[in-house]
Amino acid sequence: MTKKNEALRVGIDLGTSRSSISASSGARHVVESYVGWPVDTVARKVVKKSILFGREALDNRSMLELHRPLERGLIKEGSEKDEAAVRELLRHLISLVGGADDSRVFAVVGVPAEALRVSRQHLRNAVKGIADALMIVSEPFAVAYGMDALLHTMIVDIGAGTTDFCVMNGRYPTEDEQRTLTHAGDWLDEQLATMVRTRQPDAQFSIHMVREWKERWGFVGEPKGPVVVTVQVAGKPTPLDITAEMRRACEALLPPIAETMLDLLARVEPEYQERVRNNVILAGGGSQIPGLGDALEKMLLDVGGGKVRTVDDPVFAGSNGSLALALDASDADWEQLPS
Repeated sequence: MTKKNEALRVGIDLGTSRSSISASSGARHVVESYVGWPVDTVARKVVKKSILFGREALDNRSMLELHRPLERGLIKEGSEKDEAAVRELLRHLISLVGGADDSRVFAVVGVPAEALRVSRQHLRNAVKGIADALMIVSEPFAVAYGMDALLHTMIVDIGAGTTDFCVMNGRYPTEDEQRTLTHAGDWLDEQLATMVRTRQPDAQFSIHMVREWKERWGFVGEPKGPVVVTVQVAGKPTPLDITAEMRRACEALLPPIAETMLDLLARVEPEYQERVRNNVILAGGGSQIPGLGDALEKMLLDVGGGKVRTVDDPVFAGSNGSLALALDASDADWEQLPS
C-alpha cells in the first residue's frame, strides 16, 4: 500500500447541477456538471476545443452535444455518451487540482444516498483508470464528517437532483438512517416553469433561465420585493412579475422535507430526539433559499421545537468532508481499482 504522502487525496461532491473537488494539495474547484462535445467540424473550429465543461459548455451549447450526466442524483444509464461524460467530468475535476496522469490519486466521492445503493457499480466503472483507490459515501454523511457533526445531528442536503437526509449517531449511517427525495432544485425549477407558463402562455424562456431566476430570487415567506424577470413574448423582451409563482414554487419544498425530517426523527432513540431536533443542518445549494431554514424551524414547533442552521460553505461542504475522510481513512477503508 502506498504511503499517504505519495498520493494525491481528493474529496469529490458529484452533483446533478454542480460538482466540486477539494484536494490534499490545498486546491479546490467547482464546475457546473455539464460536458459537451462539438457537434461537427465547424463547431470544433469555433470553440477550438475537443471537449468543454461547466459554464463554458453551457454557454456554447448550441454548438455542442451537451450532456448533464446525472439525473435526480443517479448516473444516467444506457447511453455511452452519458457514461463518458461522467468519466470526463471526474477526469477534469482531478486535473484542476493537479492530478497528473502519472500521479496516484485516492478519491472519496460523495453521491446522493439513493445513488449509493443503485449506481455504485456505474461510478466505480467511471473512476477506473482515473483514480487508484476509491471510497463512495453519501453526500449528507460527507457534510457531517467535514463539520465533525457526527453525533445526534441531522443533515438535510438540498441539491439539484435530490434532497438527501442523514441522521448521525456516532458511526457510519445505516440505510434506515438515510432518505432521498426527488423534491429538490430541478423539481422546483419544473414547478416554477409550469406556473409561469400557466400565467403567461405566450412567454418564451428556457429551463436554464428558470434555474437562474430561482438562484437569484428564490425565497420562502414574505417577499423583500417584487421578482420581475424578462421573457420573450412574440420576439419582444417583456417584463413579468413572478413574485407569487416564485414563493409558491419554493414553499412547495417544505411539506415533503418536513415530513421526511419528522419520519427520521421518530426513528431516533426517544432520549436523543430533542438533541437531534436542535441540531438540524441544511446543506447544498437549496439551503441558500432565504427563509427556508426559519420555515422548517417553525414546522418543528409541532414536535417540541428545534434549531435549524445552514452550512457556512454550501459549495464545498460536501467535497471538504470527503477530503477530510480521505485524509483520515486507513488503508483497509480503500477499494483498490485496476489501472
